[in-house]
Amino acid sequence: MPKVTFVKEKKTIEVPAGSNLRKVAKRNGVQLYPVPHNYLNCLGNGLCGSCRVNVKKGEDHLSPQGFWEKFTTLVNPIWFFARIGREKTMRLACQASVNGDCEVETQPPLNDSEKFWA
Repeated sequence: MPKVTFVKEKKTIEVPAGSNLRKVAKRNGVQLYPVPHNYLNCLGNGLCGSCRVNVKKGEDHLSPQGFWEKFTTLVNPIWFFARIGREKTMRLACQASVNGDCEVETQPPLNDSEKFWA
């Protein structure tokens, strides 16, 4: 069974293959959403982009990005800029299925500070 490691929370969870990353996080007490999105979110429908995570290792072990995930991250200006330079590793947890071991960072910064502006 695949293992998902939430880097900031220092939690490793064994999950069945094909599990939804958002559901795994919520079921195991991992806080995906920053305030106020912990109350104001799209409930996993891929509309708001607030459940974004940065995949540190094993991006190939998640399901491929679908049309809706790409559309949401390109249309929303905040998530669009957060995604620059991390097109393959920035994912919406609600749209990603786990197929192998991976490490994810929850609530990643909108940019990499000095790297973004340099």
